Amino acid sequence: MALEHKLSLRLSHKLILTPQLQLAIRLLQMPQFELSQTLEQELVENPFLEDIQENTDEELAGEERETAEADSGLPGDDAESPLEKMISDAAAFTGSEYFEERSSDGRDLGYFGQGTNTPVSFEQFASKTPDIYDHLLWQLQLSVADEDIRRIGEVVIGNIDENGYLTASDEEIAETANEDIINVRKAVDVVQSFDPPGIGARDLKECMILQLKLLGLEESLAGKIIVNNMEELRKKNYKQIARLCSASLDEVAAAVKVVESLEPRPARNFFSANTDYVIPDVFVVKTDDGYQIVLNEERLPKLRINSYYKKLLLQKDSFSKEERQFLDEKLRSASWLLKSLDQRNRTIYRVTESIINFQRGFFDGGARDMKPMNLKDVAEELSLHESTISRVTSNKYLSCSHGVFCLKFFFSSALHSDTGSVSSTSVKDMIKKIVSEEYHRKPFSDQHIAELLKSHNITIARRTVAKYREALKVPSQNQRKRID
Repeated sequence: MALEHKLSLRLSHKLILTPQLQLAIRLLQMPQFELSQTLEQELVENPFLEDIQENTDEELAGEERETAEADSGLPGDDAESPLEKMISDAAAFTGSEYFEERSSDGRDLGYFGQGTNTPVSFEQFASKTPDIYDHLLWQLQLSVADEDIRRIGEVVIGNIDENGYLTASDEEIAETANEDIINVRKAVDVVQSFDPPGIGARDLKECMILQLKLLGLEESLAGKIIVNNMEELRKKNYKQIARLCSASLDEVAAAVKVVESLEPRPARNFFSANTDYVIPDVFVVKTDDGYQIVLNEERLPKLRINSYYKKLLLQKDSFSKEERQFLDEKLRSASWLLKSLDQRNRTIYRVTESIINFQRGFFDGGARDMKPMNLKDVAEELSLHESTISRVTSNKYLSCSHGVFCLKFFFSSALHSDTGSVSSTSVKDMIKKIVSEEYHRKPFSDQHIAELLKSHNITIARRTVAKYREALKVPSQNQRKRID
């Protein structure tokens, strides 16, 4: 087949994401903390951006100084007016002089800062909190005289996880340390005798036995229950435990209290997890006229275009082509950023206002008065796309009189009842309340909870109750059972 050239016309639709649109989308889905970091970074990189708050004090000081000079009457009648002087200074001062002045004294190079003669404070150094490994190695150095056992003990400690359990077998430790099994077991016994009690256990049963051993209760009823009746203990089948152990229910209750006092994760206190604090993006305040929406801008820099750099751009002969192209690009980027921020704030405000309109019952009465709502409902009311609503509500939080909630919390599926559609969030709140009011000796089953909900005109299957209960992290009926 011969090759030939051919011209043809074809129409097609394509979605092109311009840099402005990409920036707007990126800012829209940022949470409060990430947005603050992004704006701080832009403030450092873009000379056309300045923080209004940082310049307020300098501007006020300049105004007071000018006012004092004007009141002193020092300039004569023929002195140049402040406005004329400003215009003449701007005309006489060129951009090249400005950059030469800054580069000559090292300000652009970051040489100005804290003096080298300033004493160093030890508070500037980061401190390291001793972890479980440091704690165990310290005990190992003090308690073991045999060099081989100490070396194997270091390998054992290195294989303990963050919960305090030994994750390697004796054979693996022996292979790593190049020692025999007998010495490995001696080293494991030494480590298991350390503080905290239960450290170095292979599983939960061994962990609790080690703790009871230190208390002298290894042969007690609590120890027998742990060794022989762990499955019944997990199910809280106390009557079966009493029958198997030939003990009374009161004796079993006392033994269970001893077991519950043991620590299932010995290394818990040595691993302090970092607490993540939620910063609300929106505050909803109830007033006499309804609900007021306040966007949280406390930690965000208040940006504006630097007027001085805009004046520098008017001096066309002061810059080379590359310099002017760089400044034009930075000015364009700053303008896009400010417009995108304004659009982000307006979109979040509108979405929050729509949520309040749909979920007025929640803000008035709480989670029980929630209504089913999805992204499409808000998108149709605001004439926006569902993906935009999804970006707005992702990783953003709302603070109101009932607490702090993720914006996604207000969107829930609908359950059909005898009185109409009910929000799944409202049903979960009812399940949580039913469980909190049940008698701890005879907790409700999932089927019983479904029947109680049916008495409130909410028809729901038992498996749906189980799904919602698991979502609420509520234990099963047997696990909720407690004895006095």
